[in-house]
Amino acid sequence: QVQLAESGGGLVQAGGSPRLSCAASGRTFSSNAMGWFRQAPGKEREFVAAIGWSGSTTYYADSVKGRFTISRDNAKNTVYLQMNSLKPGDTAVYFCAASGRCSGSYYCPVYEYDYWGQGTQVTVSS
Repeated sequence: QVQLAESGGGLVQAGGSPRLSCAASGRTFSSNAMGWFRQAPGKEREFVAAIGWSGSTTYYADSVKGRFTISRDNAKNTVYLQMNSLKPGDTAVYFCAASGRCSGSYYCPVYEYDYWGQGTQVTVSS
């Protein structure tokens, strides 16, 4: 059974720099794209960042570009999201996702993410 387990969320002051981690188990994703999405209260889930299988390709939402950095460690089957200069508008539940079919050499649409974590809450106080 595939599981994605996020960690690293919590209450953070504006301007803070937490790092989220997502450890996958049950199968390896070293050939597949992994990504982060978020859902704020009353809003739809939105794309945040994604990374290709080798780590050489990355994609970011405009709202986080220049502030967030996605990375991965295939030996640990883990993807990270370093978040810098957090704003109250970044408050959301952050979900890790992994694709079972998309390598990440191109941008993977959300429907190609087959596996999802339970999410970790990030609350940014002003």
